[in-house]
Amino acid sequence: MGYTLSQKLIKSHLLSGEMVPGTEIGLKIDQTLTQDATGTMAYLEFEAMGVPRVKTELSVAYVDHNTLQTGFENADDHRFIASCAKKHGLKYSRPGNGICHQVHLERFGKPGKTLIGSDSHTPTGGGIGMLAIGAGGLDVAVAMGGGAYYITMPEVVLVRLSGKLSPFVSAKDVILKVLQILSVKGGVGKIIEYGGEGVKTLSVPERATITNMGAELGATTSVFPSDEITKEFLRAQGRENDWIELLPDSSAKYDKVIDINLSMLEPLAAMPHMPDNVKSVREIGNIKIDQVCIGSCTNSSFTDMMKVSKILKGKKVHPDVSLVIAPGSMQVLNMLALNGALSDMISAGARILESACGPCIGMGQSPNSKGVSLRTFNRNFEGRSGTADAGIYLVSPETAAVSAIAGVLTDPTTCSDDVSVSLPEKFVINDGMIIDPVPADEADSVEIKYGPNIKPFPTTEKLPEKLEAKAVLKVGDNITTDHIMPAGAKILPYRSNIPYLSKFCFRQCDEDFAEHCKEAGKGVIIGGSNYGQGSSREHAALVPLYLGIKAVITKSFARIHCANLVNAGIIPFTFKDPADFDKISVGDMLAVDSIREKIENDLPITLKNLTNGEEYQLCCDISSRQRDIILEGGLLNYTRERA
Repeated sequence: MGYTLSQKLIKSHLLSGEMVPGTEIGLKIDQTLTQDATGTMAYLEFEAMGVPRVKTELSVAYVDHNTLQTGFENADDHRFIASCAKKHGLKYSRPGNGICHQVHLERFGKPGKTLIGSDSHTPTGGGIGMLAIGAGGLDVAVAMGGGAYYITMPEVVLVRLSGKLSPFVSAKDVILKVLQILSVKGGVGKIIEYGGEGVKTLSVPERATITNMGAELGATTSVFPSDEITKEFLRAQGRENDWIELLPDSSAKYDKVIDINLSMLEPLAAMPHMPDNVKSVREIGNIKIDQVCIGSCTNSSFTDMMKVSKILKGKKVHPDVSLVIAPGSMQVLNMLALNGALSDMISAGARILESACGPCIGMGQSPNSKGVSLRTFNRNFEGRSGTADAGIYLVSPETAAVSAIAGVLTDPTTCSDDVSVSLPEKFVINDGMIIDPVPADEADSVEIKYGPNIKPFPTTEKLPEKLEAKAVLKVGDNITTDHIMPAGAKILPYRSNIPYLSKFCFRQCDEDFAEHCKEAGKGVIIGGSNYGQGSSREHAALVPLYLGIKAVITKSFARIHCANLVNAGIIPFTFKDPADFDKISVGDMLAVDSIREKIENDLPITLKNLTNGEEYQLCCDISSRQRDIILEGGLLNYTRERA
């Protein structure tokens, strides 16, 4: 039997385990990336390991999230990250150079390589034929130090594409269709692989849009073949030598096949407040809008921006609409400025933002109260925009631009403009905002620059013999990392200050959560299904750790968050009988006897409810390596013990 493309990529990097779905495998990592919202903690963790230089083929530290400098905190973090990169052997992408995933695709991504990044949208690299996976910062730190990256061997789902996209229907509509079919938890434990004749009709930027939002499926990653289309993109970036052909075997077998005819798709939108709440734009109707935001790592490529500029040229943004546009990289912004497209955007009434994540991560441009905002982003979780009662719709750049002019949500296929855009034969190359590290023999002369807002990694302890703690919070299904640890301009500057950040933990679910934890001393969280979906931010585990959370018991977990809990030394339990979720109340005192022995030996686990006298059976579906990590009190302790 032949191999799928995903299996070929895994096989060529397999360090431990076997390619049997559901079992743990260890992978050799070629490249890593971090961004500044997660990077400070990742580099503190890397330094704690005592490894002087990164051991990957390439590691890049990007600044793209916390670029709004309303105080010293973000600037201090940038200075710290820059000094770490300079000393420890990483390239440093300065603020303004662009969004990590867009820049990495343009300048560093290589077909056939593995990439992990401390950002959940790292699978963007799958658009160029990489095995690119989002991970927690500690996992990235370990990989930078030469360690393997461990995942559960995924199943492989083939999305077989046929036909060709119609005018004004875009790659964003493809991934919204996949989300409509599979849901935000339909990709858990799976790699989404794209194939079929329709693949040949999609450019690399279009493919990257699709793999980027595969993160919203909960998938391990998504990947496209590396073919002549990939070669054309790399040639235009002056990197043709980085190309290799990567295709699945003709006899490859998939765990599931989904067929999508591109010719049959129409413009779609994800309605508030989940990326899988998808309907056609036509079906939703001409609702009045207040704001349009175009950009993010999903839809900020040169071709996306050129389509927007063609739609806006010679027209005016509706007077009731605020339109903001953020090109994805300095390369894109520079090319728009040189060819006049930027002028067309500005003349139409668009506000131009810097090449950064910006509104997508809640850093500015929050909508008005109860406002309706169309965004070309990847997430529309409640409150993520910075306005709690706003209605956020996820749409394509074409839908966004046409609607900005009309003042209402508008099906762009009703327009007659020609918005076809070809990939440039040659992109404008300027890597001047990417700083190389000093040579290894000069590293000792580089001083790491800490700011007063940078606090140490929370301390952890080895797993005790018995767990006894109060249920301090109970939440429902699809709790996101934004619920656990919110983003936004008021909070993101404190990503390197866990004690201060703890004040905001779970505030959307319980305003007094932090105080309840302090009163209890230690606690347990009870959750529904798909707990921890969304961002890879390990702060959603580190802050609960700081607040004394010892275990999280749910119906099911999202992949990255479950791994982050283990890395922090917090035990991820699931109910053997999901109905037991309903039997536990906030305030109940819960206990597990001989927990250390049971975790160590993978024995049945009984949870005692000391308040009502009931007992429930729990599962701890983690690998033997992860059990050792829990016993040591977290990955940092585990790594130190084996250093």
